Amino acid sequence: MTRFLVVLTDVRPLDGIWRNERACPERRRQVVGASTREAADRIAGAFMALGMVRAGRQRVKVIAVGRRRTADQ
Repeated sequence: MTRFLVVLTDVRPLDGIWRNERACPERRRQVVGASTREAADRIAGAFMALGMVRAGRQRVKVIAVGRRRTADQ
Protein backbone atom coordinates (compact mmCIF):
# COMPACT_ATOMS: atom_id res chain seq x y z
CA MET A 1 0.00 0.00 0.00
CA THR A 2 1.25 3.47 -0.82
CA ARG A 3 1.70 5.88 2.05
CA PHE A 4 1.94 9.62 1.66
CA LEU A 5 3.99 12.35 3.29
CA VAL A 6 2.76 15.92 3.45
CA VAL A 7 5.75 18.25 3.75
CA LEU A 8 5.72 21.95 4.61
CA THR A 9 8.97 23.60 3.43
CA ASP A 10 10.53 27.04 3.26
CA VAL A 11 10.84 28.52 -0.22
CA ARG A 12 14.46 29.42 -0.85
CA PRO A 13 15.71 31.96 -3.37
CA LEU A 14 16.39 30.70 -6.87
CA ASP A 15 20.09 29.83 -7.35
CA GLY A 16 20.75 30.43 -11.01
CA ILE A 17 18.13 29.00 -13.36
CA TRP A 18 17.20 25.66 -11.72
CA ARG A 19 16.23 24.31 -8.33
CA ASN A 20 17.64 20.85 -7.66
CA GLU A 21 15.77 19.22 -4.77
CA ARG A 22 18.09 16.20 -4.74
CA ALA A 23 21.30 18.23 -4.45
CA CYS A 24 19.97 20.95 -2.14
CA PRO A 25 16.49 20.29 -0.73
CA GLU A 26 14.40 23.03 0.82
CA ARG A 27 14.36 23.27 4.62
CA ARG A 28 11.49 21.22 6.08
CA ARG A 29 9.22 22.87 8.65
CA GLN A 30 6.70 20.06 9.19
CA VAL A 31 6.28 16.48 7.95
CA VAL A 32 3.04 14.54 8.44
CA GLY A 33 2.28 10.98 7.32
CA ALA A 34 -1.04 9.86 5.83
CA SER A 35 -2.27 6.42 4.85
CA THR A 36 -4.54 7.55 1.97
CA ARG A 37 -4.35 10.20 -0.75
CA GLU A 38 -7.59 11.73 0.50
CA ALA A 39 -6.16 12.18 3.99
CA ALA A 40 -2.96 13.67 2.55
CA ASP A 41 -4.99 16.12 0.46
CA ARG A 42 -6.96 17.24 3.53
CA ILE A 43 -3.77 17.82 5.51
CA ALA A 44 -2.24 19.68 2.56
CA GLY A 45 -5.36 21.84 2.33
CA ALA A 46 -5.00 22.80 5.97
CA PHE A 47 -1.35 23.71 5.42
CA MET A 48 -2.28 25.77 2.37
CA ALA A 49 -4.50 27.96 4.55
CA LEU A 50 -1.46 29.12 6.56
CA GLY A 51 -0.39 32.73 6.06
CA MET A 52 3.22 31.89 5.17
CA VAL A 53 2.06 29.53 2.40
CA ARG A 54 -0.43 32.04 1.06
CA ALA A 55 2.29 34.71 1.06
CA GLY A 56 4.59 32.45 -0.98
CA ARG A 57 7.27 32.01 1.70
CA GLN A 58 6.48 28.33 2.31
CA ARG A 59 5.15 25.55 0.10
CA VAL A 60 3.26 22.29 0.60
CA LYS A 61 4.30 19.04 -1.09
CA VAL A 62 2.46 15.69 -1.14
CA ILE A 63 4.89 12.82 -1.74
CA ALA A 64 3.96 9.17 -2.36
CA VAL A 65 6.21 6.84 -0.36
CA GLY A 66 6.56 3.16 -1.14
CA ARG A 67 4.48 1.52 -3.78
CA ARG A 68 1.00 0.19 -4.16
CA ARG A 69 0.63 -3.58 -4.38
CA THR A 70 -1.41 -4.91 -7.25
CA ALA A 71 -3.94 -7.73 -6.93
CA ASP A 72 -1.63 -10.32 -8.54
CA GLN A 73 1.31 -9.70 -6.13
